[in-house]
This record gives sequence, structure tokens and C-alpha cells, in this order.
Amino acid sequence: MPIRKKLVFVAPKKVEIYEEFLGELADNQVLVETILSAISPGTEMLVFRGQFPDLNVDTGIKSLEGKFCYPLTYGYACVGRITQVGKSVSREWLDRLVFSFQPHCSHFVAIPEILLPLPEGFSPQTACFLANTETAVNLVQDAAPILGERALVLGQGIVGLLTAALLSEFPLEKLICVDLFRKRQLAAEALGVKVVLDPCNPGFLETARKELKRGADLTFELSGQPAVLDVALSLTTFSGRILIGSWYGEKRAPINFGGEFHRSRIKLISSQVSTIAPELTSRWDKARRFEVAWQALSRIHPEKWISHRFPFNLAHEAYTLLDQKPEDALQIIFEY
Repeated sequence: MPIRKKLVFVAPKKVEIYEEFLGELADNQVLVETILSAISPGTEMLVFRGQFPDLNVDTGIKSLEGKFCYPLTYGYACVGRITQVGKSVSREWLDRLVFSFQPHCSHFVAIPEILLPLPEGFSPQTACFLANTETAVNLVQDAAPILGERALVLGQGIVGLLTAALLSEFPLEKLICVDLFRKRQLAAEALGVKVVLDPCNPGFLETARKELKRGADLTFELSGQPAVLDVALSLTTFSGRILIGSWYGEKRAPINFGGEFHRSRIKLISSQVSTIAPELTSRWDKARRFEVAWQALSRIHPEKWISHRFPFNLAHEAYTLLDQKPEDALQIIFEY
């Protein structure tokens, strides 16, 4: 068995690459050699900066069990090739490309049941977006857009772009996207979004209100910044919905619930991908949602958003770039 390299968050703004021996495969296990893994900028920046709360990492993913605390292995978008199989595993698995919700590492051992084989024709570069695409599918399902609605997406990071791509397929009256950074604005425009706004521009709120007429029926808060909830409240119409897909960690901001919000009947919806909305569970499960996510990937081709490729041993430089110059990056991947 090979020596594995794994990324460990050891302290705020400090990551290291550890090496360890992998034990022998159990009969029901396979060995996967990672080809690439994708950084999920919003969540992983909270980990990098030490802005996570006292919370379980993810009770639904075995490789992410435990609490948010240093030292921490993290990440959930690995694509690799199966290079060894245990005695009871069909040899049909050998040499298959698979996706796994796995922390960043050069090799990992898993049972086949938790791996997602890449559909025929999918490249590792496309497949590494699966986790965030499932998130976008979940957001849109929870929001349930209606024919002719006016929709607003605040934040055009990778999840915001994927959400905008899905919404652009709906017969909405209007879709407006907002982001601070020019690179993200251009990516949204390339999706066919006709109105993309910069919140730093003078008159931003007036322009947005004019475009939205009476306000957005449906607003997605995907910026990762809790203060942006005030923008969402100010631009959402009476009885509209605000879907909060951002995870703020320990970030806090005062929100103006003392003004018009009390009379607005605006609905605030918490949405997170580890579960399925209770009203859908009689018809939907994770397997069905993954099918939809794979289909969305085949239409969107998000690999065009890969802006940087870092060798795994330069992981600290990748996180430093995201921390200090987020305007320069869209999707960063590690190559092994």
C-alpha cells in the first residue's frame, strides 16, 4: 500500500501536508488514487480562517465525522481512479473513475457503495464540481421558482454561478445576479444573465429596484456575508422568499428586522445540501438528486470556471490566494 499525503488545517491560516502509511485493504474495500480535488471556497475559507463554530463537521459523510476543531482534515470534492480492489469486490471496479466526498488527499480507502462512478464521457475536471452542483440543485428545489417570477441571486461564487445557471433555464420574468468581483460578473454574463450588478456602484439599490419593479419574488443569499441579508430584505417584495444558502460560520452582522420586515411577510428559508426538504422525501432521495446534478453538469460545463491549478504540495499558496485576493479566483483545484 502507498504512503498517503493528506492536507491538514493545523491553525488559522496554516495548512500542512502530512504523510501516513495506509493499511492493507479489507476484503470489501478499494484503493483510490486521487487525480484532482476541488476547493469549496466558501466553506473552506471558514476553516482556513478559523471562523467555524463548535459543530459537527458533517454527520452524513463518514469521511467528515468529528467536530470542527484543529487539526482538521477537510474537503469534499475528490476525483480519482480505483487502483486496487479487495478480495470480495468485483474487479469491474478496477481502473474506474470515481467521485468521493473525501478530504483533500493523494489516496484514500473506501467501500464502493459510497463512491460515485463518473458517467461515460465525464472528465475529472467536470466531475469535481459535483458536490457544489448538488448544492445548487438543492437550493433551487427548496426555492421552487414559479413561472414568471423575478429572481435575484446575491453572490456569484461557484455555488452562485451554478445556481444562476440552473435558474437561467426557468421561464422567469427576470433574473438578476450581483457580485463584487469583475471576474464573477463576467462569468454570470457568459451564462446569458442579462442583468449583472456590482453592489459597490453608486445607485446600486435604485438600479436593482428599477429592474425588479416591485421587488424580487425570490432571492438567493449566497454571498457568504451575513450583512448581505439586509440587501436581500430591501430588494425582496411583500410575501417574497429569501433562501439562505450561505454558511456564515461564526461571522455576525446586525440585521434590520426592526423596519419594514415585520410587515413584509417575507419568508426566510434555510437550505443546506446534507438533507432533503421534508416535503420532497416521499419522492426524492440523494440518488435521484445526484442524477439531476450529473445531468446539470453535462449542460453547464463548469470546468470553464477553473481559474487556477495548484500542485498538492503548494496547497498553502492556494488558500492564501483565496484569502488575500479572492477577486482573482473562481475555482481552484489541486492536482496530484
